[in-house]
Amino acid sequence: MATEQLPQRFRHILSWALRLVTAGALAVSAFVHADLADRYHLNRSGGLSQGELFQIAAAVAALAALLILLSARRLVWAFAFGVAASALAAVLITANFDIGAIGPIPDMYEPLWYPEKTVAAVFEAVAASTALLGFLMATAAARTRRSRREIPQTARHRVPWPPQRSPGS
Repeated sequence: MATEQLPQRFRHILSWALRLVTAGALAVSAFVHADLADRYHLNRSGGLSQGELFQIAAAVAALAALLILLSARRLVWAFAFGVAASALAAVLITANFDIGAIGPIPDMYEPLWYPEKTVAAVFEAVAASTALLGFLMATAAARTRRSRREIPQTARHRVPWPPQRSPGS
């Protein structure tokens, strides 16, 4: 069912539900990254340490969570999706592939799955999914608004039925 066919109130409630779930999942990701940062400060290969990368990831996830609570614009949904999807990709890649250090980024290969890592991955997947749904809903709503603006003003008003007779006819 297209979102244009949903009642306005339901779309509003659904949008807020997606915003709250996305923000909550991003907040969990931010908390886990901030909590684990101290454990990884020694992993450095010339540039940034893995702990510093975790602190940056925590700050960006917290920013995305705040922004999605403040606005449901497509750009904000896209940003939230990018943050969550990239964090999930980083977890999955570093758990499954030893790609080594890349420029200032240290080698973060860690095939072990521990509870905090699993929690972060699950909540990042939830945040990416709900952010994508929110983006699709916002895009459909923008399309609907745009198509309504393109309808000529006279076509928006219903013609009364039966037609009104003019006096004297």
